Amino acid sequence: EYEGERNAEGERHGSGKAYLPNGDTYNGEYEHGLRNGQGTYRFKNGACYIGQYLQNKKHGQGIFFYPDGSKYEGHWVDDQRHGYGQYTYANGDTYTGEWFNHNRHGQGIYVHKDTGSRYVGGWVNGNQEGEGELIHLNHRFKGKFLNGNPVGRGKYVFDIGCEQHGEYIQSEQDKGEGEGEGEEEEDPSLLVAPKWKVSEITKLTFWTPHGENPPSPRKASLVAAAAAESVEEKEA
Repeated sequence: EYEGERNAEGERHGSGKAYLPNGDTYNGEYEHGLRNGQGTYRFKNGACYIGQYLQNKKHGQGIFFYPDGSKYEGHWVDDQRHGYGQYTYANGDTYTGEWFNHNRHGQGIYVHKDTGSRYVGGWVNGNQEGEGELIHLNHRFKGKFLNGNPVGRGKYVFDIGCEQHGEYIQSEQDKGEGEGEGEEEEDPSLLVAPKWKVSEITKLTFWTPHGENPPSPRKASLVAAAAAESVEEKEA
């Protein structure tokens, strides 16, 4: 069923409301028989999309409310989450950042609601990958990630005033323990998580704004000596 405007050819054109055979409904703009422009599409399963369309596909800015209570608010291209947007998961976690072909991809921030911890950095096909920072309540890890896990060299920075440098190495245990054929294919969920190996502990490395470098120890001592001499002269 369709209630709304049509053009001279009888096509749905302008504003209208459609009741689809599968129980879904669409209320919005049409062009030449296709959903085009701003509209609201309600799915029979409870999901809902409010946003822009281009030739029957979600395209442009829009909000999608999923049946499980999660939602995505951001950019769409050809029915896919694509561009910049925020996804709020059913458990309250959020991801804010770049998307590509429906996946978290590019730079983004993931915040865990229950702990307040967050990951800030690169993503590839939905997984944490590339340079990133994992920030917890009283410490953070800065380094590289691959398939959602830290990998290689990095450092932990603690609020108490120190840094722990080291690297994540893949554990050797569990390798070569299986016997018989057909066991070469390992289940990714059974792989041992990489282990952290500490190399050194240092003081915090303070960030200094560009062009405001503190004077060198030698220059600082010369300035102090000159100041002391001028004080002595005045006293004399």
